[in-house]
Amino acid sequence: MNASWTNATLPETLAKLAPDDLEAILSDWHIWARDDQLPPASLPNGDPWRVWLILGGRGSGKTRSGAEWIRAKALGLFDRCAPSQRIALVGETLGDVRHVMIEGISGLLSIHSSQDRPLFEPSKMQLTWPNGAIAQCFAGDNPESLRGPQFDTAWVDEVAKWHEPERGWDMLQFGLRIGDHPQMVATTTPKAIPLLAKIIKDETTVVTRSKTTDNAAYLAPSFIRDITRRYAGTALARQELDGEIVDTRAGALWRRDWIDAHRVASMSPTDMKSIVVAVDPPVTATASSDACGIMVVGLGPDNRAYVIADRTIQGREPHIWARAAIAAYQDFAADRLVAEINQGGDMVVAVLRQIDPAVAVQKVRATRGKWLRAEPVAALYAEGRVSHVGTYPQLEDQMCAFGADGLSSGRSPDRLDALVWALTSLLLGSLRDPAVRSL
Repeated sequence: MNASWTNATLPETLAKLAPDDLEAILSDWHIWARDDQLPPASLPNGDPWRVWLILGGRGSGKTRSGAEWIRAKALGLFDRCAPSQRIALVGETLGDVRHVMIEGISGLLSIHSSQDRPLFEPSKMQLTWPNGAIAQCFAGDNPESLRGPQFDTAWVDEVAKWHEPERGWDMLQFGLRIGDHPQMVATTTPKAIPLLAKIIKDETTVVTRSKTTDNAAYLAPSFIRDITRRYAGTALARQELDGEIVDTRAGALWRRDWIDAHRVASMSPTDMKSIVVAVDPPVTATASSDACGIMVVGLGPDNRAYVIADRTIQGREPHIWARAAIAAYQDFAADRLVAEINQGGDMVVAVLRQIDPAVAVQKVRATRGKWLRAEPVAALYAEGRVSHVGTYPQLEDQMCAFGADGLSSGRSPDRLDALVWALTSLLLGSLRDPAVRSL
């Protein structure tokens, strides 16, 4: 085979093979894989690893790597390793598991030969191999579904975009408890979330990395040209194409260590001296609208601010986001609801009071740009005067990617806008902020 590659006679060589031999070669992953797509033999000290973390750019081949590793585990293709018996397949949603990990172009069904292809039962969301190995499907966004089942092998996909990555990951670890040495592979385009940092630091983890361009032979040439032209040199390209963990945008107002340093696990809303709900209504009411940022922030007994809930929803019709804002106001017994009225004027207040005529609304209007409004709020974080109760990955990503253009990763920072309104009202006093006018 190697000689055929060198002499450019591969098509002729393959044409001479019997169909069974050809299928065997095409399904032999070790022939076709790049080095970074193959599992490391062991940890640096020679011990077996528990987690193989594959960090890769979009289209870098990480899904294929995960699927091929599961195939090898299920069929017992690794030396001195019995076939896996119980496997967990975990994506963000069950739809992601089915359409990407199982039925996708690089999914499990497409990479097996006809002799060893597993049977997929969509009604059970289960795969069964001819040798009896079974893979069950789970949604990372439903961590409780991982209580009870036990596994010797697991594949986790795109954990960096799960809504509750820490909890989903933790629940899986408790279930990975049978067999001689349970192992798992995690494939994801990285984001700067605490969970990834924790996984990488774990002494039983091995990490491989790949770039989108590493897999260019299997991607549309026009895609590579266009994506490079548009995003080359940007932080977004480093994350989405090069598979790097980009912690903070250059020149961003917030730093992730400011947030992490003062994070608390819990804080009862009943202990708060005051609670505000801030809403940043979307400009339009279409399916592609920005989300409606809805943040709940309290003033603690220590006179520090605590971010206690993110109730952001996808913005569409005004009555939908208004009901969500009023629900947060009522659920947390808030003192007032802070609403920006730049786009909707008095209509914003009118919609809110149609749902709850007694709601206490503080109307605010921005008179200067987002950056100027956000600067004093970022200073509160730098001074250690704000704590996040738990983790808010989407909010925190917006904070650490927020730049002087008023955007986060090229989009309007809906959650961050609402947070700025809440903290300005709670700690700074909007009347004292020259970038804000309280009405």
